[in-house]
Amino acid sequence: MSVRLERICSHLTRAESFADIGCDHGYCTQYMLENDLCERAYISDISRGSLQKAERLLQAHIQAGRCKAICADGMQGLPEACELVLIAGMGGEEIIRILDGRIPPRFVLQPMKNSDKVRAFLLANGCKITADYTFFDGKYYDLIAGEGGGGDSYSDFELLFGRDNLKNPGKDFIAMVREEQAKLRAFLTAPDMSRENRDALRARLYTLEEITDAVDEVL
Repeated sequence: MSVRLERICSHLTRAESFADIGCDHGYCTQYMLENDLCERAYISDISRGSLQKAERLLQAHIQAGRCKAICADGMQGLPEACELVLIAGMGGEEIIRILDGRIPPRFVLQPMKNSDKVRAFLLANGCKITADYTFFDGKYYDLIAGEGGGGDSYSDFELLFGRDNLKNPGKDFIAMVREEQAKLRAFLTAPDMSRENRDALRARLYTLEEITDAVDEVL
């Protein structure tokens, strides 16, 4: 199992019903079923081809009546409101669209981009975020887990970078920030950049420097 799947699965806990939205190969649902972490599982994907890959992997569980495959957009077609929902490998705006008006009791999200927008959406909808950090597996990923209801609040920096990354910074997050800083400094040496773009890059670099200063204080 890849580092990415291991990180995701480490946040999948016992639930009566579980849904893997955009399930792709279905490995996370396999983890839930084979570790007896759910009574019922649903694999859903808008792509029939992707869904068929998961169906082949989970054929025995489907035949046993513990897993149902649904070719649908987002959570459309789920026969029940599941206790735990996983949405991984999608853009943040797509995750927001799927969750809008239908936030589950517990969720694990792994947006590919626009994580700040996902955090803002969850907080605006009264969710409590229980895990929010960056990890590396060939590229940098954000993982956000939490609960519907309970309420939470973030600072502006926590919205941008993830609360756990700032309160308990890991080596992957620190490496990501320092890599971006190096890239920005290299970009700023370009002689033909517009003033507007240069100011935007300097503003981003200044923000990252504030983050590294804060991280150094924590460490």
